[in-house]
Amino acid sequence: MALTPDNIKSIAHLARLGLAEDTLKPLAADLTNMLTLVEQLQAVDTNGVEPMAHPASASLLLRDDEVTEENQRETLQAPAPATLDGYFLVPRVIE
Repeated sequence: MALTPDNIKSIAHLARLGLAEDTLKPLAADLTNMLTLVEQLQAVDTNGVEPMAHPASASLLLRDDEVTEENQRETLQAPAPATLDGYFLVPRVIE
């Protein structure tokens, strides 16, 4: 499917895009190339090909959810100017 500068101008109008006249012709050529690639992809026979979520068949490796470090809340909050019940107190930023 070959796009003309007039097609590009119409598409740009529908999308509310302002395009300079000198960019219409190169843009039409670029979009025509993209549409040609899409047509080539659509021409491929995919019967019997199972859909995939990702091209690499990787499985997610999970580790056990267990505590590996000791609680250092007091040490980490010691330099803070203000804390309350284990939380940092900060100035209000939303009125």
